[in-house]
Amino acid sequence: MSRTLFGTDGVRGTANTHPMTAEMALAIGAAAGRYFRREGQGVHRVVIGKDTRLSGYMFETALTAGLTSTGMNVLLLGPVPTPAVGLLTPSMRADLGIMISASHNPAHDNGIKFFGPDGFKLSDTVESEIEALVAAGVPLAEAGEIGRAKRIDDGRFRYQERVKSTFPAGMRLDGIKVVVDCANGAAYRTAPEVLWELGADVVRVGTSPDGLNINHECGSTHPRVAAETVVAHGADLGICLDGDADRLILIDETGRVADGDQIMALMAGRWAAEQRLSDGTLVATVMSNLGLERYLGARGLRLERTKVGDRYVVEAMRRGGWNLGGEQSGHIVMTDYATTGDGLMAAIQFLAEMVRTGQPASELAYNFEPVPQLLKNVRYAAGEKPLEAAPVKAAIADAEARLTGKGRLLIRKSGTEPLIRVMAECEDEGLLGEVVDGIVAEVTAVAG
Repeated sequence: MSRTLFGTDGVRGTANTHPMTAEMALAIGAAAGRYFRREGQGVHRVVIGKDTRLSGYMFETALTAGLTSTGMNVLLLGPVPTPAVGLLTPSMRADLGIMISASHNPAHDNGIKFFGPDGFKLSDTVESEIEALVAAGVPLAEAGEIGRAKRIDDGRFRYQERVKSTFPAGMRLDGIKVVVDCANGAAYRTAPEVLWELGADVVRVGTSPDGLNINHECGSTHPRVAAETVVAHGADLGICLDGDADRLILIDETGRVADGDQIMALMAGRWAAEQRLSDGTLVATVMSNLGLERYLGARGLRLERTKVGDRYVVEAMRRGGWNLGGEQSGHIVMTDYATTGDGLMAAIQFLAEMVRTGQPASELAYNFEPVPQLLKNVRYAAGEKPLEAAPVKAAIADAEARLTGKGRLLIRKSGTEPLIRVMAECEDEGLLGEVVDGIVAEVTAVAG
């Protein structure tokens, strides 16, 4: 079944531009409401969370109208992290959960992510069926069966208590100074409060959202300010989240940055030592560094790769019965605790390891030497198909030939932005730069 609305993580785009318009959000809400409303099963509920983007008000209202028009009762959580929606959907016995967020994208973008009644993101098949309903239109509820909407004031606090419950009993963060950069996003209150309540001395960055500054030169995609703050304040650790707080990048006490691969390496090794790592397997995407795979292999552990997107990581984890996975970009998924990536929850697991071992972040955050990896993005206009152009195909074929036996190449369209991502890995950094730059030049020429 074709998919034109849904990408790798729900529906996403520039606010007030197709498909992210109020009219489309209303139609999507009605279609999702009709799909998840199970006749004869009593009350039908959906929980809606959002990040701090200005357009969130518009989409929250439009989705509510569409959902209530099909008889769904809507529970509005306000600004909460994406994993809070995954937690609260089954906890509140909802038929559906929705998060309004474009994650790490700039403020002018927004998106709509869906969670099923089990708290997990929807499959491609279900999203395609909802998309078909959007195209066909759905029957509306009778006037007396229109749904209701109300604000839920304690959703954030329920989530915060769940996060704290994953921290080892009897352990505290007293004496540890933590810089937390919330990207002016959904966790701007949640993350500092959880860390402070666990005993940490908290220095806040990116906790003054104004609707337009989410992810702007802050958060997991721009860790420079947080790194400088860690050094300036003599902090023990820096925690960088993205706009909806499902990603984590760490900064050690020297200001050095550690990505999701390094965090997963630490956790996989620790969990394996405690016999907690299911089947000795970590799930990650094709973007994860070859160094991570070598690190795991040296310890008798296995890396299961998936296509890019934390949703695909989770689907593989559920199929294989594995309990730890994630992405180099910072999604860390621990299905023992959560149904999706949770940056704050992963951060406090790292902090617990600092307390348990007495080691500084610089000793824990770098577990393997990464193979040189280069990633460049090329933006293209809507409707263009640069990867189908003959010069681009020729450049890719040439690069693959040159890397044979020396490295690997990955070319893909972003599922969340109009970007072609060109990534290569190779021990020979000169060759690495040549092949990536060659492909980028051809894609750029085709994309104008």
